[in-house]
Amino acid sequence: MNLKDLDRKYVWHPYTQMKDWRNFDVRVIEKAKGSWLIDSEGKKFLDGVASMWCNTWGHTRKEIVNVMIEQVKKLQHSTLFGLANEPSILLAQMLVREARGMSKVFYSDNGSTAVEVALKIAMQYWRNVGKSHKTKFVALENGYHGDTIGAMSVGYIPNFFANYKKMLFAVERAPSPYLYRRPKSMSKDDFVSHCIDSMEKLLKNHDDIAAVVMESGAQLAGGAIIYPDGYQKEIKKLCERYDTLFILDEVATGFGRLGSMIEYIEQRSTPDIVAFGKMLTGGYLPLAATLASEEIYNAFLGEFGDYKHLFHGHTFAGNPIACATAIANLQLYRKERLVESIGKKSRVIEKRLREIERMEIVGDVRHKGMLVGIELVSDKRSKKPCKVKNEKINYLIMKESLKRGVFLRPLGHIMLLIPPLAISNKELDLLLDVAAEIIKHIQKKV
Repeated sequence: MNLKDLDRKYVWHPYTQMKDWRNFDVRVIEKAKGSWLIDSEGKKFLDGVASMWCNTWGHTRKEIVNVMIEQVKKLQHSTLFGLANEPSILLAQMLVREARGMSKVFYSDNGSTAVEVALKIAMQYWRNVGKSHKTKFVALENGYHGDTIGAMSVGYIPNFFANYKKMLFAVERAPSPYLYRRPKSMSKDDFVSHCIDSMEKLLKNHDDIAAVVMESGAQLAGGAIIYPDGYQKEIKKLCERYDTLFILDEVATGFGRLGSMIEYIEQRSTPDIVAFGKMLTGGYLPLAATLASEEIYNAFLGEFGDYKHLFHGHTFAGNPIACATAIANLQLYRKERLVESIGKKSRVIEKRLREIERMEIVGDVRHKGMLVGIELVSDKRSKKPCKVKNEKINYLIMKESLKRGVFLRPLGHIMLLIPPLAISNKELDLLLDVAAEIIKHIQKKV
């Protein structure tokens, strides 16, 4: 039995209807080089989704791989329960220096768990300072924060999580500034004001809110929804006004994806707690971190019998190999002046997207830094999501991209282009060319 058949027989893939998978042209990735994935048949595919939004440099970057190898030889894992290790200490120092306003670093394994840590810190913070009634959270519609219970609760997307609704805790929700889907009667400015006013109304009328939780700069899994200028800053002001903690999720948007190293600094909206992940190690190993301000951290200090310390931990928290990898990754950001180069590539993308947005089935194009969302519609006037007779549009996009030597993973009718940050201009042009070709192909079918 070949690898494709073994995969179909034994592997349960994430967010995948496995009945469809039986008929899908499965590509078994054997190795990779730069921005290219290479399958078991030797075919190459441009990694158009940065291996699920986490790859920074492309694959097998020697400066990072060499550090990984050296760390493997020295120390593979040592717990942070009662011990410390050098890479986790040095990385924490680097993160605090980068993330202005943050003071302490709590390590975990992935973005979902980093958000869970943030939620637990927020709730216990209020208990520790004598305001134990503050237990509820406010989140944005269309937000996504991961697949664990707390993360699903604050990042509830009905199509994803309706099956688990009875497991989740109640969360107050404010409208997200999804300008393309705003009511027809509202201008863009009016709708942004409505979103901010709705948030203020929630905070003003509920004195039991522990924190507002939102992605920083943009919502990715909710549809590549990019916040209007000043929106995030206004939400931060509301949190200060109504004695509510501000939690930002930069798991997918931090470390350059939107064109800034730390997105909340660009947005002028320093949080009380922030979660990082994905590109923290350049996408090479699982690692996440939840950072908190000094004020938040100090509320957890006390005598042992007070039980104020944070009751949370992970077996592989602060794993030395992952932390050493992250250090090498962040050092390379500075050496290569990566964030500066993203600005130049972003302007190339902007120019190319002007051609794409004029296409017949393209309803909206959203772009910032190295994030592109192209919303396909059957009719520009009604904005009805694009559908193709007898075919699932997301599988059609994936199938057509693979035919053209590119791997894309869309969100239903929204085509996402999220390449490795260090992708070359030539590869970027190819990615945009293929996106345009696929849209033309679908256009003929609609």
